Amino acid sequence: MKGTIQGVFCDRKSCPLKDKNKFAQVNTCSYICKHILAYYMETRRDVFQAIADPTRRKIINMVALNPQNLNSIAENFDMTRQAISLHIKILTECGIILINQQGRERYCSIQPQKLSEVADWIEPFRKMWEAHFDRLGAVLKNMDKEKKSSRKKK
Repeated sequence: MKGTIQGVFCDRKSCPLKDKNKFAQVNTCSYICKHILAYYMETRRDVFQAIADPTRRKIINMVALNPQNLNSIAENFDMTRQAISLHIKILTECGIILINQQGRERYCSIQPQKLSEVADWIEPFRKMWEAHFDRLGAVLKNMDKEKKSSRKKK
C-alpha cells in the first residue's frame, strides 16, 4: 500500500479521488480507511490478537481436539462461512493454525508452539496468584486452628 497514515493513493474506480496524482486524506474515502486499518492490523498480528476474540478461541479449542475441515468448523457457529474464513485467516497469520490441503478439503490443525508466547506471558501472574493463594491458605488454616482451640477452652 502506497503512502502513509496521513494519505494514500486511492485506486477504487468509484472513488471521487480517481486522479492518482492526488493524495486522498484518510477521512475522505471510507475505502481508504478500511484498507489502511486492514493493512496496519495485518502488520501487527500476533498471538494475543488471535486469542482476543471469543470466536477464535472457540476455533482454537475445536481444532486442538482434532484437525477439522473448514466446513465442519463453520457449522458450529451462527455466522457466515466468510466470517469464519476471516477468523481462520487471522489464526493462520498468527501462526496458531496450519491449513493442509487434502484432496478438495482444507483441514485446520493447531500449532501449539505459538501459544507458548501466551503461557510465557501468563507465567509470572500465575506464580503471583499461587503465592497469594498459599498465603490465604495459611491464614485460613491458622484461623481454623484458633477456632478449634477456642472450642476446646469452652
